[in-house]
Amino acid sequence: MTNNERPTTSHRCVLTRRNFIQMGSSGIAGLCLADLLEVNAWGQTARPAKAKAKAVIQLWMGGGPPHLDTFDPKPNAGDDYCGPYKKPIETNVAGVRITETLPRLAKCADKYSIIRSMTHGVNAHETAAYIMQTGTMPSGDLVYPSIGAVVALKREEAGYRGPLPPYVTITAPLGRFSEAGFLGPRYRPFATGGDPSATPFTVEGLVAPGINDQRLLERRGLLKSLDTQAKGIGATSLAAMEGYQEKAYDLILGDGKKAFDLSQETDDLRERYGRNRFGQSCLLARRLVAGGVPFVTVNWGGWDTHKQHFEKMDVMLPQLDQGFSALLEDLAGSGLLDTTIVVWYGEFGRTPKIQRDPPWNGGRHHFGDVFSCVVAGGGFQGGKVVGSSDFRGEKVATRPVYPWDLSASIYHLLGIDPHGTLPHPRGCVAYVSPISGGNVQSGGLLKEIM
Repeated sequence: MTNNERPTTSHRCVLTRRNFIQMGSSGIAGLCLADLLEVNAWGQTARPAKAKAKAVIQLWMGGGPPHLDTFDPKPNAGDDYCGPYKKPIETNVAGVRITETLPRLAKCADKYSIIRSMTHGVNAHETAAYIMQTGTMPSGDLVYPSIGAVVALKREEAGYRGPLPPYVTITAPLGRFSEAGFLGPRYRPFATGGDPSATPFTVEGLVAPGINDQRLLERRGLLKSLDTQAKGIGATSLAAMEGYQEKAYDLILGDGKKAFDLSQETDDLRERYGRNRFGQSCLLARRLVAGGVPFVTVNWGGWDTHKQHFEKMDVMLPQLDQGFSALLEDLAGSGLLDTTIVVWYGEFGRTPKIQRDPPWNGGRHHFGDVFSCVVAGGGFQGGKVVGSSDFRGEKVATRPVYPWDLSASIYHLLGIDPHGTLPHPRGCVAYVSPISGGNVQSGGLLKEIM
């Protein structure tokens, strides 16, 4: 029996998978969204839990961002550790300094808190990404769902029936593990594809290239006029299929489409976020949570900097600084920060000591012993620092924070009981968080900033 399975005398309902209703050649090319909407419409209605937060924006830095070069600078550790970033700057919170590469974030540090003592000790991308994204350790044959999938499930149980999918990833799925885990494909994220900084931005998951609105309307009329798909399908199933197609068309042509339309924002605001993929992805994430989406991931890879680390950081960190700070300021200005959790992290950090010899020539490698995370909004206080690393950023010095401590804190603020259960494919009891079993090291909820 795995750590996350507990025996029970009464089996819970086994999660079943419906077969998607296959569309004929007359359907929209690849209208998989209708399938997604059908899948996301299941679930029983439950009374929503009392919560401070309504949504989450997860800024995922795939590959592992460097803690020393961002939110945990070590200027006194020497050149072999801090490299060219030797002059950390004061933030607008007394006593809190971050790397000089993030001047805009320094000016809004009162809106976020830094966790400098994240740890799990794993240096492999796939395993570390799984641990951070699910808030659990690997458990053999059972693949746990990501935090986003759990939030989608729980929001759906609480009655979410919005026009937008409950779990959206901008732009590509994370890819290193099954984000839906044992919950099944029903809770996979809807990945937008495309490039939000392009003009125009096309959501590839909705419309095949070359299909404009007029052609979609024509095909919609064609679908209604054909009855070939009714053969072998019962009246109830056919009615359901038509309902999901209508929802898909509404998302493509109706109000749902507007949430993805960045052209509705002013040029000034788009410039504030930065006219690059990350900046515009952050702006799109803000639009989606404003439209009611409970969980949005901005997936920004490229942080696996074994070689030419600082050359890459000189390009990526200014984009991070601009996009992240603009997101926080925009959410705060619109009143959404109070109910929207923003979390920034990757699967681990990078080695504090720089690898200068060939073939690395100034690279940083995988490092899971200690790294940084940033949280803001939705009940998380700003202007705080949780935990610390040692003199060189190599070990946790104070207040270790484990991935399940963070995920359980996020669940708590969302009104999701970390000690609650999830539907298990074999009828056993699977807990939302492993903290329920008491068999993992834990520093507890982040009560000092909640």
